[in-house]
Amino acid sequence: MIRLSRPGLGVALTLALLAAQPVWGSEPDKLLPPECDSVISINIRQVVDSDIIKKYALEQMKQALAGNDARKFLADLGLDPLKDIERVVVGGSGKDQTDMKYLVIVHGKFDPEKLYKAAQAQTQKDPDHFSLVKDGQDKMFKFQPENDNPMYGTVVDENTIVLANDKKGVSAALAASLSGKKPVLNRDLATLIAKQDDKASLWMAMVLKGKLDDVRLPNAPGLNPALKDHLAKLDTATVVLRVNTDITLEIGMTMPDAAAAAGMGEAVNEILQSIKGIVPFATASNPQLKPLADVVKTLKSEVKDKSVLVSAKLTGAALGQMLKPMGE
Repeated sequence: MIRLSRPGLGVALTLALLAAQPVWGSEPDKLLPPECDSVISINIRQVVDSDIIKKYALEQMKQALAGNDARKFLADLGLDPLKDIERVVVGGSGKDQTDMKYLVIVHGKFDPEKLYKAAQAQTQKDPDHFSLVKDGQDKMFKFQPENDNPMYGTVVDENTIVLANDKKGVSAALAASLSGKKPVLNRDLATLIAKQDDKASLWMAMVLKGKLDDVRLPNAPGLNPALKDHLAKLDTATVVLRVNTDITLEIGMTMPDAAAAAGMGEAVNEILQSIKGIVPFATASNPQLKPLADVVKTLKSEVKDKSVLVSAKLTGAALGQMLKPMGE
């Protein structure tokens, strides 16, 4: 089997970062590493097909991909990103930058032969940054940035590409693809994933217990000095973004008990009130940004038992106003 592709994966991730009645319940991706404690799932197909993207961003995306260099590159890959990429899943683990590990899984429709040839061509064109490497019997493609750690990528099959920050992560994903077994994840993480909605544009699930003990906060005016202590008690967090006619954001934070949740809720509410007071003044001089004041009005927080919930909404009309060329 031919397994390779950093270029194809790069295109997928670029699109992924551009940002119905739900059917709840998500299964963990079978390639997720068992040690991961955070997962991000981006529903690329849903985002591209959403009303708000079609109305305000799709043409710009098409134009960007229609440039001579981009068109030739995508033709070499045999890839139409707006049609062929379905979902991007990222699994991460580690407490800080020194031990951080990640695996990026891109699902869609790919041509392994074309991806392989494009990768080979890139190794010949820029051998200082691109190379073919092995981990045991597994071949993969290595990208070495100028001042950063290397990344490794490969094509698992016609529907999956993976990228990791070490060779072992790629090899483990290849082995998982052959086993067909579900990953045995951290129980708290598995519980969070099971509650997520795969029809959402993006969801994120994180187990944070013990990971924010040493977090550093800025000396911002009005910031509750007890926030650092509240963050240190945070057990889990989730983020759900829905891009349809409007854009909605939901954040959930779980604390060890109701008293801790009440304290976190108070600190979060203070932050939201500060934002509500600052944004109208910050946008007053720029009419194009005035819709942000309406977004801020939708900011809500509430405490339910051991959880703190935060939500906000950006309407399609408000986004359209913000994206209008100056003077219109």
